[in-house]
Amino acid sequence: MAASIRRTDLLSLSNLRNDGRKPNEIRRLKIQIGPLSSSSSVGGSALVEMGLTVALATVRGPIECARRSDEVADRAIVDVTVKTAPFASAVDRRVTNPNTDRRLIEASNMLKKAMEAAILLQLYPRARIEINVVILADDGGRLCAGINAATLALQDAGVPMKDFVCACSAGYATDGNTDTTLVDLNRREESMAGGQPAVQLPCAMLPQRGTVVFAQCESRLPDYAALERVMEAAMDGCRAVFDIMQEAVREKASSVFSARSGDAKIIDAFASECELIS
Repeated sequence: MAASIRRTDLLSLSNLRNDGRKPNEIRRLKIQIGPLSSSSSVGGSALVEMGLTVALATVRGPIECARRSDEVADRAIVDVTVKTAPFASAVDRRVTNPNTDRRLIEASNMLKKAMEAAILLQLYPRARIEINVVILADDGGRLCAGINAATLALQDAGVPMKDFVCACSAGYATDGNTDTTLVDLNRREESMAGGQPAVQLPCAMLPQRGTVVFAQCESRLPDYAALERVMEAAMDGCRAVFDIMQEAVREKASSVFSARSGDAKIIDAFASECELIS
């Protein structure tokens, strides 16, 4: 009787990652634009699933600043808050405060810089745009998922932007004498690589302009060539994310246009469910 092969060994022999992806392949990306109905507190929303990582973003504004001292005469200001649900991570289930937690404050500042690079702030002087991102599930790459969700929520709210802001991470794994560049790292790939801290570089860019608006790498790289390889892999991941985000926005715009022209189809979910039961 032949010995059984473990799943990890089979993936290793096939040159695949622990979740079955190729090194240059991003995780499954699922997008829902406008999951929350528009109201006075929510102007636009978007739900983004990057693999097992889920981020929900809501946008409110442009609105008046709460204090006169916060106003800027020639442009709008952007307020970003990143939160994590207590059930988001299977490792850490602590209730975190976005106003005191260092990691959440850092993520909020990074997301704010990425959004300010794309929003046409000069069109709304003395105004304020609120962006709230909630991480519902965290399996790695939560900042990238939050940036992608915030971009789609801004477009759902009708906030003018120069371009999409698409985010994706990259890194590389060391296996003996060979280094493999990986795109869109999950939690397991972010934690350790060959017994050493994993190299991780989240990147956000304006894909149609080819401009990088955010990139951060806290790991030590062996040389400049390694940085170039990881950076180029992250940018390729951003372009792949852009193709999916652009298609989702086109489908949303098409459905809205059909509804306004009276050609939309109304589906009775209750009747469909009764038909399935019968």
